[in-house]
Amino acid sequence: MHIEKNVGDIVLGTIIDMKGKTKDTIKSCLVLQAMQIRLELHPVQKGSKIELPPASYLFSRKHKEVFCKFLKELRVPDGFSSNISHCVNIKECKIFGLKSHDCHITLQRLLPLAIRGLLPKDIREPRIELSMFFNVLYAKSLRLEDLEQIKKRIPLTLSKLERCLPPSCFNIMLHLPIHLPNEALIGGPNQFRWMYFGERQLHKFKSSILNKGQLDGSMVDNYLIQEYMTLFSRYLHRIETKFNHLDCNDDGDVGAKRKLSVFSHIGRPLG
Repeated sequence: MHIEKNVGDIVLGTIIDMKGKTKDTIKSCLVLQAMQIRLELHPVQKGSKIELPPASYLFSRKHKEVFCKFLKELRVPDGFSSNISHCVNIKECKIFGLKSHDCHITLQRLLPLAIRGLLPKDIREPRIELSMFFNVLYAKSLRLEDLEQIKKRIPLTLSKLERCLPPSCFNIMLHLPIHLPNEALIGGPNQFRWMYFGERQLHKFKSSILNKGQLDGSMVDNYLIQEYMTLFSRYLHRIETKFNHLDCNDDGDVGAKRKLSVFSHIGRPLG
């Protein structure tokens, strides 16, 4: 889970050129100049200033605005992800405050759609291949042939990224995906081993702290109260509890029975 978040931060931060997240800095360009490689990325001396040439793997100002507008106006199904539009600033072309699950959704689902037509083909393809790698790896059910295929493809994908991204991007986090297919072959599907559930529960406990002097005791008391209320709610049928309350998207439609599961959700048409 944290490998995916760090990889997503590196890829997303570099193409948007976010301050503090990007690996395309003056130091990385000076390293390329010292190694005498990637001549098109060498810094240019203009008087007393050093300017960095525009790189093919970076969004232009116009493309940044298109990408941020895409995320700002995005609408997803209920429960699919958090509201990512709250983390986007179109005016400054910045993305901030993405949690681990937001990076998970952005890297696997949104990035392949958003970069189509915004980056050259040789720059775009390895990023889409990286997204598909995590998409296959984190599926609910795994097939041995799929794992063997992504195991063979991920070194080639990283080699393509190495040809287009600066060397400073390739820290240990971009190397670790090579080992993830072997881990899945040994341990099975990732949803039984990742930390989303544990971190979500820890966030819930931390938000329940009322006594700053007794942190552990405050969390324990809140947990016991929730367990008591859950037990009592199972026997209360005439009042609204978390077991019988309406869904957040319930519009009160109690019409004919729906035979297909795709039509089982209650709602009303918009047009």
